[in-house]
Amino acid sequence: MAVKPASIAPLVATLLSLPAIAHGQDAWRFQGVIYGYLPTVSGETAFSDGSDDDGGVGVDADAILENLEFAFMGSFAASKGPWGAFADVVYADIGATKSGTRAVTIGGGRIPVDASAKVEYDLRGWCWTAVGTYAVAEREHASLQAVAGVRMLDLAQDVAWRVSGNVDSIPVDAREGTSGSSLENWDAVVGARGRVTFGSEDRWFLPYYVDLGAGDSSFTWQAVGGLGYTLGWGDVLAAWRHVDYDMNPRNDIESVTFSGPAVGVAFRW
Repeated sequence: MAVKPASIAPLVATLLSLPAIAHGQDAWRFQGVIYGYLPTVSGETAFSDGSDDDGGVGVDADAILENLEFAFMGSFAASKGPWGAFADVVYADIGATKSGTRAVTIGGGRIPVDASAKVEYDLRGWCWTAVGTYAVAEREHASLQAVAGVRMLDLAQDVAWRVSGNVDSIPVDAREGTSGSSLENWDAVVGARGRVTFGSEDRWFLPYYVDLGAGDSSFTWQAVGGLGYTLGWGDVLAAWRHVDYDMNPRNDIESVTFSGPAVGVAFRW
């Protein structure tokens, strides 16, 4: 999902043209959000197959993964005047077993057309974002904050495979096996977050967050958008979150994407 600068400019101009609301310079404001998150996961990973072939075994995660065992997402924000901080964390434990699949490569090439594999695949990981924020615009019906900080991705993957059928062209020690792969990536990110309110007493709102960056990764970006409703004690909201990573070539894990809906409650104090 590409975000074009031309589509952002009118929103920024609208926010900056609205009447300003004075900041409470001496008062700290806090917000905590707890979500239920149901992402789909896709990506590609190269595992060592135990053979002398440097190509190893490759797995297309989006063709294997079907079962979400557990996912959690939460965030915390604090601000005083125009300055603040924002952090969120996602944890996911996802696994699947698939028989008769050809979504694997051995030695850099696909298995023969008259062969197939049984693959048991498991993915566990944390994605943690921590940024400082600055209120570029805070108006009657909208807010815009610039953000800058870091995002850490900690992933561990395990795979077990067994190829059957026409396996004559596959080295004996690569026809079945188990392997694992992991990484810990730190990336610098910049972006924006905020909300637009509407409806009776401005109880309805559209929250948004977007960032992009690089570091240990070649490139990473994420975007969150949704719909919420304000109550006396806090907010209830539904959102869609997409996190995308393109890893450096030296990593066994070549790419990974988390994308899906989330439903949460927010508490303010």
